[in-house]
Amino acid sequence: MEIQGEVAEGYEAVREAFVRNFEVLGDRGAAVAVYRDGRRVVDLWAGTKDAGPAAGAGGVGGGSWTADTAQVVRSATKGVAAVVPLLLHQRGLLDLDAPVASYWPEFKAGGKEHARVRDLLAHRAGVPALDRGLTPAQAVDGHSGARAVAAQRALWEPGTAHGYHAQTYSWLLSELVARVTGGTSLGQWLAREVTGPLGLDFWIGLPEAPARSGRVGRVAPVEPPQSAGALKIRPRRNVSEAYADPASLTRRAFAAIDPLPDENAPEYRAAELPASAGIGTARALAGLYAALLSDTQDGTRLFTPETTALAGTELSSGPDRVLVVNTRFGPGYMLHGPASPLLSPSSFGHPGRGGSLAFADAEAGIGFGYVTNALAKSVTADPRAQALVRAVRSSL
Repeated sequence: MEIQGEVAEGYEAVREAFVRNFEVLGDRGAAVAVYRDGRRVVDLWAGTKDAGPAAGAGGVGGGSWTADTAQVVRSATKGVAAVVPLLLHQRGLLDLDAPVASYWPEFKAGGKEHARVRDLLAHRAGVPALDRGLTPAQAVDGHSGARAVAAQRALWEPGTAHGYHAQTYSWLLSELVARVTGGTSLGQWLAREVTGPLGLDFWIGLPEAPARSGRVGRVAPVEPPQSAGALKIRPRRNVSEAYADPASLTRRAFAAIDPLPDENAPEYRAAELPASAGIGTARALAGLYAALLSDTQDGTRLFTPETTALAGTELSSGPDRVLVVNTRFGPGYMLHGPASPLLSPSSFGHPGRGGSLAFADAEAGIGFGYVTNALAKSVTADPRAQALVRAVRSSL
């Protein structure tokens, strides 16, 4: 396997782990990037971005993975999207202790009148599933999702328990941000205030021709898990059983869009679904998280030290009613723990189902991003991502 890119002295272990991901763990096309104290120390990519027949009718773009190849990162999008409400809070525009209904009156229906903004961000809002799932077209039309979660009865008293809002998080967060900003969508706000000024190739709502590329073909098609035969990854038995049970809250949460959309389709890539449809490079993910911790080369730091501390503050912990394992969440971020091991207890970020991972580690000053198009059936602790995290830890 020919590995492209470079690593700084002392980070050779990350390159070795990246090579092993291809040779042993079945990666097909992937990239990893790491920043430390605002300086990029790892920037590697390899493999092919062409998933062949598995790409589906909407898939475009083949050939070798390049420095600017972008990828659908599934739930790693949630960590990027969380930057928006935390910046709104930092600017005094969003009160995390206020009821969601104070910004979005319709949301109080179904026993949700006391759900706070922090409950929404920490998967405690009580609406991880819908009584009736949305079609792919409804999921991306910009209004059906918000109406559905507003009308949905709470499945537990908001704030008293937590369960991963796998799909509904898209419409919850999107509508909240739109109400706070006077109608600006989350994807538009992110592009205008964050990724655009920082020059980061990450989009929640892919433009027809992403900047600096001139063609949508830079986005690598994803390969469905069943086609990634070389990936020796098995989810825990209790998790597998929950996914297999149509009546389980686990299955219902992921079926809030039913059937699941074609992630390679242009309409899905263009959709603003901050729970699952973000598209970007490993370099952009690592760079974004790095900018939450320290000054970038042009002097930009996104979060104040107080907001950085808030991002890593535990709001939910223990048994997750959806993922059926113990999870830990801060305001929009998954925190270091058994379900999703990150670099250290000071880490906050988010994995993407199938392999992608991005996070910041405040103590070590690390911004980390890994993306792959060979999606596994893992939800959180993907072995390829974990091998890279261990290699970063050994390099510090």
